[in-house]
Amino acid sequence: MNWGQKLVKGFKGLVGALVFYTRLPISAKIPYEIDRIGRFAPVVGLLLGNLLLIGDRGLAWLEVGSFSRAVLLVCLWCLLTGGLHLDGVMDTADGLAVQNPQLRLQVMQDSQTGAFGVMAGGLLLLLKVAFLTDLEYNNTSPYSLRLWALVMAPVWGRWGQVLAIACYPYLRPTGKGAFLKAEMQLPIDFLWGAGCLIFLTGLQIWGMGNWVLGMGLLLGGGTIAWGVGYWFHSRLGGHTGDSYGAVVEWTEVAFLGLVLVVEVVVDRFT
Repeated sequence: MNWGQKLVKGFKGLVGALVFYTRLPISAKIPYEIDRIGRFAPVVGLLLGNLLLIGDRGLAWLEVGSFSRAVLLVCLWCLLTGGLHLDGVMDTADGLAVQNPQLRLQVMQDSQTGAFGVMAGGLLLLLKVAFLTDLEYNNTSPYSLRLWALVMAPVWGRWGQVLAIACYPYLRPTGKGAFLKAEMQLPIDFLWGAGCLIFLTGLQIWGMGNWVLGMGLLLGGGTIAWGVGYWFHSRLGGHTGDSYGAVVEWTEVAFLGLVLVVEVVVDRFT
């Protein structure tokens, strides 16, 4: 396969990732493939983050209040993904609520959402709204922490998913996440997400002029992305498509919380 064919195949894979992971209006005339689309998940996250940033700036231009803006951004977040990963949060929470490990996977497959799933989904959305409300946007600088939180949280969430796919066994012979695990090729499939994160961190350091802050968020985000996937693995003994989605969502919200803590510390000591 020559470089031209590789580029065409890569483009088709990226379009396939957009079709699978988002609800963006992709023309049916555009060819796509779903082979190894997991490697493109962080790139999809970068696109989603920039769409959230555009939405945030548009709402700010309309002088929408901080709380209402946060609520609308979270709604946009869900619309862009079709609630794909949020569904995984709720199903995984229902499964973890079962004391018998042998019954957890069976409960997670149930299409009906239980009380623990509703609580988990509601708490996650509330945390996102709360963190986005408190993350102040510095209108005098295009390189504020709020900007980076919106852009990088979806990337870190999907990087966490890539780590979970690569590092832990898949618990079902089939399922919506089985092909992601089966088609993962290491280490090459790590490069897409790593490239996104290194580029964003470099851009952040250049824009804000603070390499300590940039490297701190890089290390913190990496720790969160790995830790969330490991936590679910320790409870389930591996991963499913639902827990992949849960890793995305909880990594996103934890990274927003990290940025908020960093903002408070920076404001306190500068």
